[in-house]
Amino acid sequence: MSFIKFLLSQVTIKDIFDVLIVATFLYFFFSLIKGTRAVQIIQGVGVLLFILLVSYLFKLETAYWLFRYSLLTIAIAIPIVFQPELRRALGAIGRGGVFPSGIQTMDKETISRIVDELSWTVSVLSQAKIGALIVMERETGLAEFVETGTQVNGVVSSKLLLSIFMPKSPLHDGAVILRSNKVIAASCYLPLSENVTPSRDSQMGTRHRAALGITEQTDAVVILVSEETGAISVARNGKFTKQMGEETLKKILVSIYTTDSSKQNRFSRIGGKDVIKLFKKKSGT
Repeated sequence: MSFIKFLLSQVTIKDIFDVLIVATFLYFFFSLIKGTRAVQIIQGVGVLLFILLVSYLFKLETAYWLFRYSLLTIAIAIPIVFQPELRRALGAIGRGGVFPSGIQTMDKETISRIVDELSWTVSVLSQAKIGALIVMERETGLAEFVETGTQVNGVVSSKLLLSIFMPKSPLHDGAVILRSNKVIAASCYLPLSENVTPSRDSQMGTRHRAALGITEQTDAVVILVSEETGAISVARNGKFTKQMGEETLKKILVSIYTTDSSKQNRFSRIGGKDVIKLFKKKSGT
């Protein structure tokens, strides 16, 4: 007991603050790499560190020399191996809410119209089994991906989106990128997901991997329609929500907008309940 009291007497507010910073960093780091290949890499490094410690304690000079220099080599390679995770982490830090997003300028009527247009368009594409990728830009800018496609700069509408994704359209191959209430570009190329396994990869095509890839690197939300089955999916944060109908898609889109509002204190004149009431009023419920 006296030893514990002695330790507590040595702890200062500065020490507590220091530990909280480190704990927050570790929590943030492990949240980012959860479910990615980085977990296996860290486990491998942990095994090497354990072997290095054992070889040091038992004075195994050859093994100690080998694993020490192996870890030095790995330390140099880590920035290359962890490039997607580092990019994602720095992007998340930069999305701390300092800079406003395009959602900020939209009123509740605009949100309602966009969600209606998107959900109806996706439903039509699903029934016709026409593949589609619709990327919704949020706080992370997608300019580098916009440049890979064809500039459109048209107001979001079902007619425009359907004309783009029709099989004989010159712009149907690739992704459409939305910014606020505008279709910024079409026929855009997206990065393919790098966090795939043979079993997982065999169950998804290039369109699915592209949807995961852009959401792993940015905070964008992707609406995907499978060309093979017509199934509707939503990708965000590197994960899929699959097999949904028009109404479910509407709820997800409304949830995304209202979540952005509560987290970033945006849509100061709009509440999530107002948007939901607007949809209920339209549907007659």
